[in-house]
Amino acid sequence: MAFQDLLDQVGGLGRFQILQIVCLCISSIIVFPHVLLENFTAAIPGHRCWVHILDNDTVSANGTGLLSQDTLLRISIPLDSNLRPENCRRFLHPQWQLLHLNGTFPNVSELDTEPCVNGWVYDQSSFSSTIVTEWDLVCEFQSLISVSKFLVMAGMLVGGIIYGHLSDRWLAESARWLIITNKPEEALNKLRKAAHRNGRKNVADTLTLEVLRSTTQEELEAAQNKPPVYDLFRTRNLRKRICVLSFMRFTTFLPYFGLNLHVQHLGKNVFLSQVLFGVVTLPSNYVALLALNHLGRRVSQMLFLFLLGISILITTFVPEEMQSLRVALATFGVGVSSAASTSSATHGNELIPTVVRAVAVGVIGIAANIGAAVAPLLMILTVYSSHLPWIIYGVSPILSALAVRLLPETRNQPLPDSIQDVENERKDWRKAKQEEISMKVTPF
Repeated sequence: MAFQDLLDQVGGLGRFQILQIVCLCISSIIVFPHVLLENFTAAIPGHRCWVHILDNDTVSANGTGLLSQDTLLRISIPLDSNLRPENCRRFLHPQWQLLHLNGTFPNVSELDTEPCVNGWVYDQSSFSSTIVTEWDLVCEFQSLISVSKFLVMAGMLVGGIIYGHLSDRWLAESARWLIITNKPEEALNKLRKAAHRNGRKNVADTLTLEVLRSTTQEELEAAQNKPPVYDLFRTRNLRKRICVLSFMRFTTFLPYFGLNLHVQHLGKNVFLSQVLFGVVTLPSNYVALLALNHLGRRVSQMLFLFLLGISILITTFVPEEMQSLRVALATFGVGVSSAASTSSATHGNELIPTVVRAVAVGVIGIAANIGAAVAPLLMILTVYSSHLPWIIYGVSPILSALAVRLLPETRNQPLPDSIQDVENERKDWRKAKQEEISMKVTPF
């Protein structure tokens, strides 16, 4: 397009663009840690039922002071299938006969047990206090943790809609968008500012309104008919892109936040896992950049999404005793999920015409935030199966990878400026296909 010529003159990637990227990174650094705080503020420490003879200091001192804590624990708390003390039940009465079984374990289901009617005792070795210990969000109340995480993500969804609209008043607009929306004077000021910061002062002086109008005549003519919002879904090709991109962003953010919001389910050491997740993010984005430039948008996304789904599914069925392998697979999954998100955002921006890009990105962003909000709610399904949420997290990016095939490749292609550009791509593709078929038929 003609605007690309102007962009090359003022500097396609210089200090001006780098400054914009730095400002965006700073805002992301400030915001994203608030989401990750849920891994610590809502951590579930080890817990068991409060037991009268074990946790009441007066009783222990008077009647059972000669018995060890392990002995009192054995007669007070039943063992689960892994021979560990139950988290959510206790014996109705102390089972003194268990002290004389010489290491054998009876059928606990035959003994009378009850829920933790007097509360819980928590392991404070890692976390002195969390919302779980503060409000006893364990056992039958554990699903409320997922609800609290959902409310945080739902707040981000609502905030993104409200403040995303308000931010248009304060953020610097794109010069391309200003041209498309028939604001050539403001676009000229933006281009001069970019040229000046990129060290191209001569271009800034020679770039006039007349030059801008003559160079971008096609874009200005298209701007005379500003499309309404419903035009996102009026034309067939653009409607298809919006729907596919929304589905892809939903199914990409679902496992992305499923991994990042449930670190404790992937490894016992939350602090180590969180550090590894953060460290792997930077190189994964660099790998995404290399893949986008060398493999193309579609192949890169399909590769990252398939790897993400497979890594989650494998992690789901790795025994908890193999902690190192689980953490390694989870870290790999976080890395490819970050790369997949970067690839998806890049591809999506290149598929949407400039005239409606801001609105389209907002619609697709809502789908992404819905996926982020649904991710913690899926953990409620653990009451049916502990593997079920993770299976969904693993299958969703595979479905997203399959959906990538419905979108065209955009590497080394000009950005579409108008909706007509998107529809013409479909016609050009059909024309090229017909020419290809005719060339194959002609020799015979």
